[in-house]
Order: sequence, then structure tokens, then C-alpha cells
Amino acid sequence: MPSLPLFILDRIGPLRNFRPLHRPGERGKMPFAWLISPTPAAIGFAVRTTAAALLALVIALWMELDDPQWAAMTVWIVAQGSRGESLSKARWRLVGTAIGVVMSITLISAFNQNAWLFFPILSIWVGVCCTMATLVRNFRSYALVLAGYTTAIIAIGAIPHPENVFMTAMSRASYIVLGIVCEGTLAGLFAHNLAETARRNMRDKLRTALSNVSTSVSSLLAGDEEALVRSRAMFGPLISINDQIEFSEVEMGPHGHEGDHARAALAAVSVLLSRGLGMAVRLQYVQTDQPAFRETAAHVSEFLTTVPNRLDSDESVQELLHDLQLLRAECHQRVVDALSQEIDTAFDDNPANDTDIPALLDGRILHNALDELLGELEQAIREYDASQHFIRGDHFHFRLQAHVDKREAVYNGVRAMVAITAAGLVWECTAWPAGLGFITFVAIVCGLFATRENPVVASSQFMVGGIWAAIVSFFLVFLVLPTEADYEMLVGSLALPMIAGGLAARNAGTALHSAAYTLLLPNFVHPLNQGRQNEVAWFNSTAAVLLGVFFAVLIFRAVLPFNNNAERWRMRRTMLHDLRTLASAEPMPETRDWIGRNIDRFARLIRHAGPTPSPTIEGCLQGTLAAMTIGLNIIRLRMLLKRNQIPPPAKRAIEIVMKRMSRFTGKYGHTAHAARVATSALRRMEAMEPNISTRIELTRAIAYLIVVSHELDANAVFLDASKPYRAV
Repeated sequence: MPSLPLFILDRIGPLRNFRPLHRPGERGKMPFAWLISPTPAAIGFAVRTTAAALLALVIALWMELDDPQWAAMTVWIVAQGSRGESLSKARWRLVGTAIGVVMSITLISAFNQNAWLFFPILSIWVGVCCTMATLVRNFRSYALVLAGYTTAIIAIGAIPHPENVFMTAMSRASYIVLGIVCEGTLAGLFAHNLAETARRNMRDKLRTALSNVSTSVSSLLAGDEEALVRSRAMFGPLISINDQIEFSEVEMGPHGHEGDHARAALAAVSVLLSRGLGMAVRLQYVQTDQPAFRETAAHVSEFLTTVPNRLDSDESVQELLHDLQLLRAECHQRVVDALSQEIDTAFDDNPANDTDIPALLDGRILHNALDELLGELEQAIREYDASQHFIRGDHFHFRLQAHVDKREAVYNGVRAMVAITAAGLVWECTAWPAGLGFITFVAIVCGLFATRENPVVASSQFMVGGIWAAIVSFFLVFLVLPTEADYEMLVGSLALPMIAGGLAARNAGTALHSAAYTLLLPNFVHPLNQGRQNEVAWFNSTAAVLLGVFFAVLIFRAVLPFNNNAERWRMRRTMLHDLRTLASAEPMPETRDWIGRNIDRFARLIRHAGPTPSPTIEGCLQGTLAAMTIGLNIIRLRMLLKRNQIPPPAKRAIEIVMKRMSRFTGKYGHTAHAARVATSALRRMEAMEPNISTRIELTRAIAYLIVVSHELDANAVFLDASKPYRAV
């Protein structure tokens, strides 16, 4: 049987972070619209990548390499929708391949002719790589998985002739370099003004995020009841944009810290959205029937609606910041006016005026909240502006943390270990001549999908794509290729099937099928200089590959299968632990880390929800958003305590809430009760406090405590992680 492809693993790397490519309104299209009427971008990708793959194949044949199909497969592995993704993947592919080459030579040298030492150690190494890959993002994850399965493929391929393991490893590395060079060369020819295009794309994505969130917050201030649901849906795209910024940085070439500022802008946008949701909560709990607040809120809402059209030029951005600062000054003035009125009331002996004091305090709470909301918007716009320019001497760095599920990572490693060990046992017991190819593909497919959130569905779709590749290759091997005798006819025969696969790769519904099809088709066809595959060799090799894929799918279904409910439960327990940590951890957790983890959790829930989320999923989405809002206000309370500008009694009241929060279980409502008691106490203290700056700090504390107590009460069932959550 011919050598089997190392590169199946690689094509799926970016699909771990796959985002649907279709737009709303595409659902009504015919099933094969991607093939019959493809988009210009899809045609360009398919033709360019096919040309690069066939060029690599012809060069490999001209060099008389033993397995030329590997060069073509590398092209399809590395090729991505954007140039930045391709360059990033090629770089990390070289890193993972280098590690795999070293480890494969080490394992064969250490356990030569000792199958039941070799296979367990190999399975442990691959399992460790899969575990570590689950804990990182983008193509760094891909490099770790590749390091594991490069080891498996080279080492297993060298079992019949272990003395040639070094040459086998060097041969695989040669194919990788050839494929990367061909793909990079052709992609570079079509990449005009790459750096400028990358900057423009990054600017457009940030502008879209800023515009959408500003419009959503404006709707929240206007009392739109549907705005909350629309706002929740924005967190998923924010994570997608954050991932894409890394690829835009690669495309920009030598650059400053524009990408860091772009990520900081996204974080500020996320906090802005959370501020808007917190503002909606305060509107329910304080007196809003105040002319001054209604006027200010109308000004803010009107200003937010103008943001999308004012982000087009540098001049507009500066004018936007100026107008925003004027609005913040208006909020400050409203707070000062309310304080002045309260002081005048305190010296007035008329008892009827005493009823105005709580309303004035509520007005200050709302205006202070508006000011902080506008402050987040100002921060987002400033970071957006900084992301558009190279700033000399800039040393700014910013990264968003992601949610880490350590149990899921361990499951991925265990699943890979069991799969490789079981496949090795099958080969040892049956002495199947094609058994090494079978083991190789079991290892590859497990590696491809071990790090995916739902490997059962993904691997099943991959198997369907493999079957399509086998059907197409059957006609090519038995009917077309035997009549051809030169490179031109070979290229002509393979071009159309490959272009079809490239078009499928740019369609959301067929992307996973295409990943298998484009990778397995060259392996099934297996063109050679010295002849063609005969019928027996084709059936043996194809059967081994398909059975390997099928066996891997069975492993995913039988060994620690993915469970949506279990994942949500683990996520809830992690959030509960994180909330406790926020209240007591030293040093104090940063806002950006809390935001990053929670919007990643939110995006996971949305991906698993499907087209029509169940009431339980809706409850989990609301609960995750509530946990994020609670955490942000806990951090703000701790920052307020750190400034030490409030009197000791107020400080003790807030510290009691923090102490309760550090023991928070979600069961009994003690923390919410402590927050309400602290709110009442701070209201009394604030009314008697003579120092203006202290009163402003107390006003902030009251605003934060109102949100904390409300969200804890409203989401008590979700936040009780002692039992699974199910919406009523």
C-alpha cells in the first residue's frame, strides 16, 4: 500500500474555530448553489488553490518523489480563505512538523521491534498533544496536534523498515516545504496591496462592532424590550473578530501594535455592551420619571445612533470624541446640579422637600452610570483610532483570555490514547497487510477532531466527504488515468474535481465534507511516474482509509462522547468558581480577562444552540450574560475599595458583600441579601455625607450593588451549580 497522508490532520485545523460563511437570507437557496452559482471569492480560491496543488504535484512527479500526492495535499491543507490564515498556518505547520520529525525518530529508535512498548508510548504522546492543543487557540492548537500526529504517521510508516526512519521523515518534510512554497507563491501573485487590505479589513470589522453595539445600547436606553435579545447575539461575532485580528496582523507584515489596540477596542466594546445591559437593570430599580435624566438619556441615545456614520475618517473620529466629551461633561453637570439641590434641601426646614432627596440620588445614580457607559465608548473609540495608525515608540500589548475546560482537554487526550491503542491491537491480532494504513488514519482522524467541541458530528461529516472522494477517484483511476501519458492530460483530468472541492470548501454546509474530499482525493488517485494503481491496490488502500475513518467515528461515539448538558454544567461550575475568585483573589483579576473568558463561553453556547435554541439554552445564555455583568460590578466595587475614598462604615458594608461573594454557592440568596442591605445602608450614609467627592464614590457603589443584587436574584436557579440547570 502506498504511504498514507500526514496531512489529513492539517486541513481541519482552522475548522476548529470555524465560523459560518453564509449570510442571513442564504438559507432559501438551492442545495448546490455553491457549485452552480458560486461567489467570485469562492471561484478565485478554488481555481488558485487547484492550480497550486497541481503545480506541486507535477513538480513532485518531475522530481520522481515516491509519494507525489503528498505535495498536492499540503497545498489544500495550508490554503485558507485569507492570506493571513494561510501564512499563519504554514508557519505553525513547520513548527509542528519539526517537533513530530524529532519525536518519530526518537520513538522508533527507542522501541524498535517492541510493538507493545511502542504503541502505548505513541498513544500517550499523541494524547498529551491533543490535551495541550485544547487549551490554546487558532493555529497554535493546530501545531500541537500536528506534532502528535506527524510523529504517529512517520513512525508507523517506518515500522516495516525502521532503519530508514530518518529518510522517511526527511521525505515527508520535503513534501511539506514543496506544498507550502507552491501555495504561497500563487497566493502571493493574487494578493495585491495585502498590508493595506488587511488594515482596511480590520478597520471595517471594528467599525461594524462599534456601530452595532452603539445602536444596541441606544435601543436599551430607549426602552426597547427586544434590544436585550439582540444585544446577546453580538458576543459571538466579537470572538470571531478577535480571532481574525491575528491573521490581519500576519498580512500586514512588519507593523507596530495595531492588532493589540484592535483587541483592546473589542474588549472595550464588550464592556460597553455590558454597561448598557447594567443600565437597563438600573432603569428598573430607580426612579426614572425625572425630566433632567430623560433629557440627558435622549441626548445620549441620539448621539449613539450617529456613531456608525462618524467612524469613516480621522477628522470624524476626533469630532466624535469631542462631542462625546461634551456629553460626559453634561452628565457630570447633572450630578453636580443634583448634589447642589440636595444640599439646598438639607438646609430647608420644609418636610415636604425630604421626599425629593431619594429621587435626586436616583438621578445621580443614573447620570453616573451614563457617564461610565460613555467612558467605555470613549475608550473603545480611542483604541479603534490607535489601531489605524503606526505609533512610534508604542509598547502596548493586549490579549483576551479564552475559556479553558480542563476536563474536556483530558477527555480529548484519553480518547486519542484509546483509539491508537485499540487500532494497534487490531493490527497485532489480525496481521492485516493494510493494517498500518488503518492505524495511521485512525490516529489522524482522532487528532483532527479530538480538539473540536463536538467531534461526533464533525467526524461523521468528514467520513461522508471521504466516501465522495473514493467515488470520484474510482472513475479517475479506472476510466480516465489509464489513457493518459503526459502531465498536461493529468492536470486536465484532476482540475475539475479539485475545483469542485475548492468551491465546497468556501460553503459553510459542505466545508467539513470538502476537507476530507480535497485531502483524500490525491491519496486515492495516487498518480505515479512508473505506472498507475491497479484494482487490488486501489481497493486495499481505499478500504483501509475509509475503515480507519469509520473506526475513529466509533471511538468518538463510544469513549467519553460529547455531551452538551455536561459541558454546560462544567461551564456553570467554572463561572461560579470564577465569581468567588473575583471577590477575594490577589492580585485583583483584570476586567479584560473576565470579559474574554465569558464572551468565549457565550460564543460556545451559541455554537451549540443550533438554529432554534431551547428554553434551557436561552436560560444558559441569559445566565452567562448575568454572570459576566455581576463579575464586572464586583471588580468595580473592589477598585472602589482600593481607592479608599469612602468612610469606614460604607467600606465595611461593601466588604461584607465581598466576603459573602467569596463564599457564593448560588443556593440561598445570602449574597443578594447582603448586597441589598449594603445598598440601603449606603443610601443613608450618602444622604448624610458632607464631602462631595465621597458622595460621588458612594453613588457609584450604590449603582454597582443594585446590579449585583438584581442579577443574583433574577438568575438564582442558573447560578446554583449544585445540580443541572433546566429551564421551566
